[in-house]
Formats: sequence, structure tokens, C-alpha cells
Amino acid sequence: MKRAVKLIFIGVVVAVLQSCNDNALVNTFETIPNQNWSYVNPIKAKVEITDSTKPYNIYLNFRHTPDYNYSNIWLRFHLLGPKLKDLPERKEFELALADGAWLGKGSGNLYNYQLIYKEGYKFPSAGTYTIVVEQNMRDNPLKNISDVGIRVEPAN
Repeated sequence: MKRAVKLIFIGVVVAVLQSCNDNALVNTFETIPNQNWSYVNPIKAKVEITDSTKPYNIYLNFRHTPDYNYSNIWLRFHLLGPKLKDLPERKEFELALADGAWLGKGSGNLYNYQLIYKEGYKFPSAGTYTIVVEQNMRDNPLKNISDVGIRVEPAN
């Protein structure tokens, strides 16, 4: 009987260790006040890169309510840091199918997305970088946006 209890306990410890194994350098979610994202309130995250020879994946963390009016979102990204010139990049992300079905994972009254901004990106040198994301839709403020954030992790 003692042996069975030990095995169950070991299994629980392994599961906990596996779930805590997140290799992200940064993983943010900022709440958007009143779910209205304005042009003048960009989302920013700093990331410390120690090895510029490794590739990294940069994601947008994004949540909206079912009342969001569009099937897509246009965003403007800025990568700021050593050896980088600020060259804003405008990018579109699809959020729904043609029939209106959301592509994000539903959880309660929110739809969650982790959208790839850059895959296998190599930062030009070691140092501190700032990633800035601005909403770039015609509506200002953009309504029914709950949270926005940034995730940077080593590419596998």
C-alpha cells in the first residue's frame, strides 16, 4: 500500500514540474481599460537577449469579447534596441472564419489567441529590446478588446 501511495505522489510531482517548464523570456498580458484600445495606448514589453545567435519566436497574446466587430485586426509593431532602426511593421491577423466562427479558444466570455508575429527571428546583438504593439484599425478606440500582450521564447 505504501508503494502505491509513493507512485501516485511521484506522478503528481512530475506533472507539476512539467507544467512549470515555461521557457518564455517574456510573457505579458495587459488589461485594456474599459475594453477600449486607443491608438495612444500601445502595449510594450522589454526582453533581455543574452544570445543573439539563437532564433526566437515573438507572439502577440490577444483576447477579445464575442462582441468584437471584425474578423481581423491590423496592428503596427516596433522592435527597438541595439543595432535596430525603428521601422514600424503593419501586420494583419485573421480572428474569424468567413462564416463568423472565431478562431480563438473560447473561455467564458473571452476568445484567446497566441498569434505569431516573428518566427525564428534573430536579434542583431545581445542587449535589451523593447517590443511595441499599437492597434491600427480605423476605429479609435477599438472596442471589445480585453487584453493584449507579448510573448518571446526561444524557437525550437
